[in-house]
Amino acid sequence: MRMTASEVAFAAHGTLIGPDVEANGISFDSRTLAVGQVFVAVGAERDGHEFCQDAIAGGAAFLLVNHGRRIDGATCVEVENTLDALASIGAYLRQKLSAQLQHRVVGITGSVGKTSTKDLVRAVLSGGFVHVHGPEKSLNNDIGVPITIANAPDECDALVLEMGMRGFGEIGRLCAIGQPLIGVITEVGDAHSSRVGGIDGVVRAKAELVQSLPADGVAIVNADSVNAMRTVNGIAARVITFGSHDGADVVWSTRSVDEFGRHLTVFRCGTDEASGLVPLPGTHMVSNAAAAIAVGIHCGMSLQDAVSALASVAGAPQRMQWVATKAGLRILDDSYNANSLSVIAALHTLAQVKASLRFAVLGQMAEVDDEVNAHLSVAATCRDLGIEILPLETDLYGVAALSVEEIVQRLSSGDIDSVVLVKGSRVAATERVVQALKH
Repeated sequence: MRMTASEVAFAAHGTLIGPDVEANGISFDSRTLAVGQVFVAVGAERDGHEFCQDAIAGGAAFLLVNHGRRIDGATCVEVENTLDALASIGAYLRQKLSAQLQHRVVGITGSVGKTSTKDLVRAVLSGGFVHVHGPEKSLNNDIGVPITIANAPDECDALVLEMGMRGFGEIGRLCAIGQPLIGVITEVGDAHSSRVGGIDGVVRAKAELVQSLPADGVAIVNADSVNAMRTVNGIAARVITFGSHDGADVVWSTRSVDEFGRHLTVFRCGTDEASGLVPLPGTHMVSNAAAAIAVGIHCGMSLQDAVSALASVAGAPQRMQWVATKAGLRILDDSYNANSLSVIAALHTLAQVKASLRFAVLGQMAEVDDEVNAHLSVAATCRDLGIEILPLETDLYGVAALSVEEIVQRLSSGDIDSVVLVKGSRVAATERVVQALKH
């Protein structure tokens, strides 16, 4: 969005230093900053103020900095705290878009499927609206949500926001910025459960999204998930459900599964029925697609148009992406992150793919409440499905840990008609295996 330095100073309760200039969008990374954007110096792994000169050299229109950190010769907005200021700017710009967005502001959370559902919602809404905007990557925190809003086009007519959770109050803060009128809960499981005292804490934290909705808002919730349905108890907003059983407002059922694990699916809403191929592999992606279809219908699209629009979705890197090695080994790269629900869903997808041998390269699942049983449960699922575990640098699965080199050697000597899932939490960096196998 276009914004002036004086406008940003007003929204952020800051002080404008230098001439008033116009910018288009905001960046917090000097390496990817586009010419004409605002550079906001936030503290992450390194203090963003260290990169202000790089941002100016890269074409930043002006800088948002803490008091006393201005750069001579550059237009700056000085504030007490750039992260707090970014939240205020995001909320201000969200209000600026209100008239044209109407009710089409979607907040998405869940223990699994947030990013894929965000991509599917964007694809569906793009079938009915011209200027749909959402984050390109998994920008779902106190930095990512306001940045997403700030980088929406001026003519944005539908806004999709992904909202992550690492503790109580975080989603509530993000909702105060993004002010969603449609809230989507994909699933509630053990991701980050160690931070909030177990699954009941995850339910409570995820519920902050639907509790923030106004009375004329809509909560779109997974009826197949007992814990997801717990989030809507006592909320003011109307509830729309999606699921695989009759009784849900949007019902899905699989007609067939192709060689890539993609489902040809029938969707029903009331008396209407439409079928289409969900382009992302896995039964859990069908559920995510049903959530996106429910959003489209609520925004005025027909069931058929919403289903047809699924075809345009492009999956995010390292999330259920098929990769082939030079030797012909098929890799299901889901290495971006992991928890019990997402690993088990990915394993079931692998089991549906025709192959002579199936392997799962699994790294540690971090921040789960019951670490031992969570990993052993995944190992039991592998045994039930006939999938051999190759544990990357962890013995939590009850199998001797292997190095990247040992895993590559094992897979390189296997049958050419093998498939392998690669998955783990960020701390495990399981993408190293994918890269090693590709080269």
